[in-house]
Amino acid sequence: MFVDNVNLNLKAGNGGAGAVSFRREKHVIMGGPDGGNGGKGGNIFFRVDKNTHTLSHFRGSINIKAKNGQAGMAKKCYGKYGESHDVVVPPGTQVIDDNTGEVLLDLVKDGDKILFIEGGKGGLGNVHFKGPTNQRPSYAQPGINGESRSVRLELKLIADVGLVGFPNVGKSTLISVLSNAQPEIANYEFTTLTPKLGVVETDDFQSFVMADIPGIIEGASDGKGLGLDFLKHIERTKFLLFMIDIANYRELEEQYKILSHEVKNFSEKLSENFYGIALTRSDTLTNEEVKDKSKEFIKMLGLEPNRHGKHFGFEDEVPAFCQDIQGHNQYNRSLPYFIIPFSSISRQNLKAIKYVLLHGVNETRKES
Repeated sequence: MFVDNVNLNLKAGNGGAGAVSFRREKHVIMGGPDGGNGGKGGNIFFRVDKNTHTLSHFRGSINIKAKNGQAGMAKKCYGKYGESHDVVVPPGTQVIDDNTGEVLLDLVKDGDKILFIEGGKGGLGNVHFKGPTNQRPSYAQPGINGESRSVRLELKLIADVGLVGFPNVGKSTLISVLSNAQPEIANYEFTTLTPKLGVVETDDFQSFVMADIPGIIEGASDGKGLGLDFLKHIERTKFLLFMIDIANYRELEEQYKILSHEVKNFSEKLSENFYGIALTRSDTLTNEEVKDKSKEFIKMLGLEPNRHGKHFGFEDEVPAFCQDIQGHNQYNRSLPYFIIPFSSISRQNLKAIKYVLLHGVNETRKES
C-alpha cells in the first residue's frame, strides 16, 4: 500500500538514575561511596534509505521510543547507554512539526543520518558528591528525561519528469512503455490512485526518473478530486510534461489552460519549471485530423511548427514544435520546450519523446 503521510510521536530515551552505594568489604580500609552514573538515553535519528519507497511501514507504529539508559551500579559501574532508534524514510520525506506546521527536516539524500532528538543524560552516582565535609553522601541524581516531539511525515517523490494531465489521458500507458514501471491500466477515469515512479533508460549511460500521479481535475488545487493530495509529488520535479488528449471532447486549448491554472494555483514556483506538451492518443484520429489539430494548437500558443526536433527523431509529416536549443543555446521558460503528438499504442513519436525529455532533463540538471 502506498502511504505518503503519517503522524508519529517520537520519544528519546530517559537517562538512567545514578546509584547510591557504599563499599563495605572485609579487610578493605578505604571504603566509602561508590555509586556509579546512570547511562544516557537513546537518541532518535532519521535515516534516508532509497530502498524504501513509501511510509507504509509506519502504519500501526504511531509511538516510537528509543531505549532508556540503565541505572548506575555499585563499585562505580556506569549504567549501559540506551539503544538509539533509526527512523528509516525514503528520499523526499519532509519532517513537519505537528503543532506549528514548520518543516524541520527535508530528507532527500540517500544514506543521510541526522540526529533529531537527543536522549536524556544519566544521573550522577553518589561517588561524585563525596568530599571533606560530606564523606557519606546518601543521594544521587535521577536521570534526565529524553526529548519528545510530535511530527508529521510527508513524502514528496523525487523525479526528473512529472506527468500532468486529466484522468484517462494515457499517463500510465506512457510510463509503462517508456520505463520499468507497471501501473494498473484501464479504460476508466482514476484508474491510477497512487503515484508511480519509473526509470526511463535511453542508453547504457543515461536515464531519468518519471513520476505518474493521479489525474488532475478542474479545481484540484482547491481540494477537489484526488489531485490536491498528489500534486505535491511533482513539486520536486524540474521538468513537467503536460499530457493533453487530442481526441478529447474538450478543446486542446481548454485542457492546457485548466492544467496550467491548477499547477500555478498550487505552486507559483512549480509553474515556472521547464515543461513540454504531449498530445496523446493520436492513434484514435486520422492522420489529417492529427495534423490539423496539432497545427492549430501550436499556432494558438503563438508558435509555428518547425523541424528543430528532427535530431530527436520527430516525424516530419506531423506538425510539431521544438525550441532550437542546440542552435541558439538558450531556453525560453515562458514557452513549452516542445509540442508533439504521439501514441503509446502505435508508438508514433514515442522514441522522439524519450530523447527530447532526456535533453530537457539534462538542461535542468545543468541549472541545478
